[in-house]
Amino acid sequence: MTRACRHTAVVARRAAGRRLARAIARRRSGLVAELPGHFGNAASVRARHRPAGGSVTTDPRRPGLSVRLKLTLSYAGFLMVAGVLLLTAVWVFLLEYVPDDWDRRMLHENPNRQLLAYTFAPAAATVLAVLLVVGLLGGWVLAGRMLAPLTRITEATRAATHGSLAHRIRLPGRRDEFRELADAFDTMLARLEAHVAEQERFAANASHELRTPLAISRTLLDVARADPNRDPDEIIDRLYAVNGRAIDLTEALLVLSRADRRSFARERVDLSLLAEEAAETLLPLAEEHGVTVETHGEIAPATGSPALLLQLTTNLVHNAIVHNLPDGGTVRVTASVRPETVVLTVDNTGAKVTPQLAATLTEPFRRGAGRLHTHHAGVGLGLAIVKTITRAHDGTLTLVPRPDGGLRVTVELPASAPPADGTGTPYGRMEP
Repeated sequence: MTRACRHTAVVARRAAGRRLARAIARRRSGLVAELPGHFGNAASVRARHRPAGGSVTTDPRRPGLSVRLKLTLSYAGFLMVAGVLLLTAVWVFLLEYVPDDWDRRMLHENPNRQLLAYTFAPAAATVLAVLLVVGLLGGWVLAGRMLAPLTRITEATRAATHGSLAHRIRLPGRRDEFRELADAFDTMLARLEAHVAEQERFAANASHELRTPLAISRTLLDVARADPNRDPDEIIDRLYAVNGRAIDLTEALLVLSRADRRSFARERVDLSLLAEEAAETLLPLAEEHGVTVETHGEIAPATGSPALLLQLTTNLVHNAIVHNLPDGGTVRVTASVRPETVVLTVDNTGAKVTPQLAATLTEPFRRGAGRLHTHHAGVGLGLAIVKTITRAHDGTLTLVPRPDGGLRVTVELPASAPPADGTGTPYGRMEP
């Protein structure tokens, strides 16, 4: 009887483990399905725009004259028109001084218009033929020299089309329209190369970060299957914690993508109210870490998404609380107004941060020294989300190490215009 009961308990535990594994798999598939354009969304967009045959087609164009040939014909035509006008002016000028008296006087005594036409016409035709040849040959050479920079730009464009983003034009010479175009194209290639490299690093890091909790979950399930007598409550608690971290990471990725796409409605927002709300929300965390949070400033109206700007402020305050002194640290949040911008500044005490490290803290999944194994280490996307939200609101983000240790983070956003109806305060203080 005892053996039968024990067997029944083992079977029940195994069934509960299988149900838990299926629930985790369903939750994981649901979350992964919601992941936006950082992974595969671009591929799906390309697939939607790909024809049914599977190959990408381009708009067919009929062959036409090259720009060099068009310029050559233009030069030659202009030269011919100028030659004809010049010869016509000479002919009209000569007719004023040559009489029309073919029948009354001898030709050698007084040249007339018939003799002038007989001698002038072949010479004019020869001059026009020479002008045509010179115009075509000279125009072809001049057009080739003028369009040489455009040829280099075209070659660089084709190289970039085939994936060579490291190629640069670097067109020498003084500034002109072609040099400005080449410099602008080089700048675009540099930014595109940096963006692609950042996306590749993000995809690799995100894949690793998402794989870690899933691998841990699988290991825990394997342990539970191999040892049926193990306490299931311990495994369930660890699975719950690992699953919670995966959910936090996925939600952070969703916020990051939403801010990057700028798919949000813009409203008038007071940054000082957001700072107070973030400080009040994180007050229990600050008390747990022994950190004092202070908020100061004036009405700082900006235009943007209230939810995203609150996320920005909360991330900054959370980061300042967690990465602070072990005891007796402070966080100071200040909102201020400048002539055309509003500024949110978060200062925190803590360990000294080098300028090199501070410059990399906004990269996704980048954590500073000593920040990886803390209890509230997060998923490594806090400042990356702040940077993306700031950029989506046309603002600037600055990280400066404090001389005594800690970090000063400054977010500067365009100021909101006063209401058109002129009601309320000059900036229209909003309710949270």
